[in-house]
Amino acid sequence: MTARVLVVDDVELNVKLLEAKLSSEYFQVIPAFNGPTALELAEAELPDIILLDVMMPRMDGFEVCRRLKANPRTTDIPVVMVTALSDIADRLRGLEAGADDFLTKPVNDIALFARVRSLIRLKRMMEELRLREEICGRFSQEEQSDHPEAVRGAHILLVEQQGFGASRIAETLAPIAESVRQVGSGDEAQTVLDESIELIILSLSMPDGDPLRLVSQWRAVEAFRQLPILLLADEGELPRLAKGLDLGANDYLIRPVDRNEMLARVRTQVRRKRLQDRLHENYRRSLSLALTDELTGLYNRRYVVAHIEELVARFNNDGAPETSVMMFDVDHFKQVNDQFGHPGGDDALRQLADRALRGVRSIDLVARLGGEEFVVVMPETNLHAGLTVAERLRQSVAAEPFLIHTAGERRPITISVGVAVTQPGDTVDALLQRADDALYQAKNAGRNRVVTQNGETMPARLAAAS
Repeated sequence: MTARVLVVDDVELNVKLLEAKLSSEYFQVIPAFNGPTALELAEAELPDIILLDVMMPRMDGFEVCRRLKANPRTTDIPVVMVTALSDIADRLRGLEAGADDFLTKPVNDIALFARVRSLIRLKRMMEELRLREEICGRFSQEEQSDHPEAVRGAHILLVEQQGFGASRIAETLAPIAESVRQVGSGDEAQTVLDESIELIILSLSMPDGDPLRLVSQWRAVEAFRQLPILLLADEGELPRLAKGLDLGANDYLIRPVDRNEMLARVRTQVRRKRLQDRLHENYRRSLSLALTDELTGLYNRRYVVAHIEELVARFNNDGAPETSVMMFDVDHFKQVNDQFGHPGGDDALRQLADRALRGVRSIDLVARLGGEEFVVVMPETNLHAGLTVAERLRQSVAAEPFLIHTAGERRPITISVGVAVTQPGDTVDALLQRADDALYQAKNAGRNRVVTQNGETMPARLAAAS
């Protein structure tokens, strides 16, 4: 995972040290040596995450964080405060200012990389949800609100052995929780977990089972993939905490747990979960406004053009990473309709849509442009990576004949694919036209193949291995 990190510290040596560590993991570092400069760079560069020193002259880290979170343009950028302060009051002050986490000097490499990667994943997921809501909002008259509400009535699952520690946590959470279900093992947690739960607090000290395996299993289930997980650990368990964050946990607390810090972190996670749920719900509701294709359930041309428009604007104006677009259609589709009639052709298109959805990432967008023509939009994907994904999809389509349910027969189907990538000064029409031109190159070259805007195709030996 690569990303751009704004490092803010008034001591140049500290900046250089963090820059060296982050660069070794292929992060791009933007340095700033005071608060006002950091605010300017954050708004101009829109980094993926900010590492912010607390003790700085002119403007301390708390004030910088408050201003970042008050600016709509930078409010969603995760902020990690880097400080020598260990006083819990200072940590709470930072959380109240909007900080997402703290790192203590000297910075531990394991904690640094795990926290940065975890928060960047969260940011990108929230960006995608907001983008989809924003696009859907163009077709809706409903008013959107991002004002944070007070957290109350939360439903929390506590996975911790029964005892004084578990009772104290439940008592601490009483002001904001409607229910705290306490279980003492992973098996019990799996039994009681349902979609009403808004946060899981998971102890790493369970005597039976592996708590990190639970994190992995929950992240593999669609219904719980975005459910916040807060880890509880003892001093000395930092490597396991880092692994937990890499697997998808959202935050952690070190024992002995301060009551106010726990409440602050739980409020943050529940508030994010509710914002996430609201974005999902608005998104689903807006789809009723004819933004999906009735036959396949995919996005339609109206939506995908607006989506690409936003990504192209970010690429041109904000220096966002490249976006690749894959356009494909069914080879000799008329023969399918002639053989099985239009109901049979519709059957094949529905199955093709399903294979396309299963063959791309969750942040990729699959749409039907019309007829037998489809498009896949792949954010943060260069041309070579787009070619690889397209080749994998082409193979999955050709590998297994389609079952035409209306006729009870199987028929081999192949697709031809064109891949294009954003270029400086691009427009939606220009990008789609390059993908369309590449698609027709693939058809003219014999069909059942992938061609990029540069005329490249996957070598046979690599295609077989992809």
